[in-house]
Amino acid sequence: MYEERIQRAAELHQEGYNCCQSVVLAFGDLYGFTQEQSLKMSAAFGGGIGGMRDICGAAMGMFLLAGLETGSVRPRDAEGKKRTFGLVQELAEEFRKRNGALRCADLLNLPKAPTPQTPNPDAQGNYYLNSCTEKVRIAAELWCQALNKLRA
Repeated sequence: MYEERIQRAAELHQEGYNCCQSVVLAFGDLYGFTQEQSLKMSAAFGGGIGGMRDICGAAMGMFLLAGLETGSVRPRDAEGKKRTFGLVQELAEEFRKRNGALRCADLLNLPKAPTPQTPNPDAQGNYYLNSCTEKVRIAAELWCQALNKLRA
């Protein structure tokens, strides 16, 4: 049902959007967000959260979408938190199973997180582009599976 969104996420990454932006933009319209809003809300999470090579941006995109789909808007909503946190934990576990890790640096087999003084091996991002596009595709697939269950 969502195959075109999976493909779109991969294409967006190939165009140069970061991993998180690619996943969020492929689904943002389902939540009433414009392209610009989708891109801006997810911009800071690429490169493993602001380029720090922490949690994978593609996974962060899934988590952001999980909050949009199931997140509570009421304070102290224990059931709402439980529902959203459970979904995020399930998505994270499946992402780990499919990719071997959740951390960007681990996924890219980088010895340490880059800093402004030590940029990525390829400043244009080509060092990891293909690997990351596959992570984006997997994140989009996992989100589609979650949506199929949630909206069944």
